[in-house]
Amino acid sequence: MLVLEKPPQWTSHDAVAQARRFLGIRQIGHLGTLDPLATGVLPLAVGAATRLIEFTRFEKQYEAVCLLGRETDSADVTGAILRERPWQGLDPERVRKAVLTLSEIREQIPPMVSAVKSGGKRLYQLARVGKEVERLPRPVRILGLEILSLELPRISFRVTCTAGTYIRTLCGTLGERLEVGGCLEVLRRTRVGPFSLPQAHSLEDLKRAVQEGRGESLLRPASDLVFHLPGLTLEAGSLKALCQGQAQRAGAPPMERLRVLNEEGRLCAVVESTGEWLKPQKVFGPEGIA
Repeated sequence: MLVLEKPPQWTSHDAVAQARRFLGIRQIGHLGTLDPLATGVLPLAVGAATRLIEFTRFEKQYEAVCLLGRETDSADVTGAILRERPWQGLDPERVRKAVLTLSEIREQIPPMVSAVKSGGKRLYQLARVGKEVERLPRPVRILGLEILSLELPRISFRVTCTAGTYIRTLCGTLGERLEVGGCLEVLRRTRVGPFSLPQAHSLEDLKRAVQEGRGESLLRPASDLVFHLPGLTLEAGSLKALCQGQAQRAGAPPMERLRVLNEEGRLCAVVESTGEWLKPQKVFGPEGIA
């Protein structure tokens, strides 16, 4: 896997396309879309590691700037302005308290400019042709929220949240609560699960490393994607049988998901315990992957 730092004005798809070109590997996928406006951590699964993406709904951390007094059709500054309202009379202490109440949010309606699908189409694709569809609220959790600066009409804050939380929607909600409107102006993702900005490489870093013949030095073990799952080491005979589809005794609680390792510590499978048996979900073979 590769921890990439997405530049501004690029889509996540653009960044993946460049990584494919530089590495010469077609099979690359990302762990969560970043809008073109946003920058920051974009973890990529490379090669066989793409089969592990479904197990990676990590919490995420962002640093954002909310601009009060403006509402747009995309809930960020790149959208068409729908309404502008005066913010000059706002009491800073009232604003501070309103920001902190965002931590109480338990559900959000996905914005039309999002990658959520409706009828087989991404919402942002529908929005581009002027269509708006009904969206149901989705559960979210704000795990941490900190105000970084308050220089009205701008509020900088750091938020840690579950996957599927929309920061632009938080800004819109804040604007509604303060009765002046609001939209997202700046967004930087600083962490996805264990992967943070200090570990991230720019596309220029990647290009240079590949040109110098050291592209693989920027890659991390694929097993980092499932570090959070309990590990289970099987001896060679049992491991071979498991990878061939033969049931193995679990010795683990029901519904627990585990990463199965060989005696060299390489990832060979991801399984789910039924309480009695191990049920393979992804199998990489007895030799495993790094």
